[in-house]
Amino acid sequence: QVQLAESAGGLVQAGGSLRLSCTASGGRVHAYNMGWFRQVPGKERVFVAAIRRSGSATDYADFAKGRFTISRSNLVNTVYLQMTNLKPEDTAVYYCAAHSGLWSDRRAESFHGWGQGTQVTVST
Repeated sequence: QVQLAESAGGLVQAGGSLRLSCTASGGRVHAYNMGWFRQVPGKERVFVAAIRRSGSATDYADFAKGRFTISRSNLVNTVYLQMTNLKPEDTAVYYCAAHSGLWSDRRAESFHGWGQGTQVTVST
């Protein structure tokens, strides 16, 4: 069973950029479609982006389109989330996970191997 770990997030000013990494252990990311989610206290985990195993297709939540880019390097067993033009409402804990469901299924329940999450804070 793959286990995932996100890189450190951080504090960034509005309009800034940040790249998150997600590295796998106990398995190879190339075997899975992968996804990023985010969560704020008291709310459910929300889908951000997903990428197919081969990297041939990606999908984004509406709020992420045009600002976030998901990518992967199966060679180094890592998935990335490049975030640009960050807004204060992007402040959340970001998680990566492996997709075990249908490609079209964006529910958190269809993902597994969750990392511990990393805090991203966007200041005004």
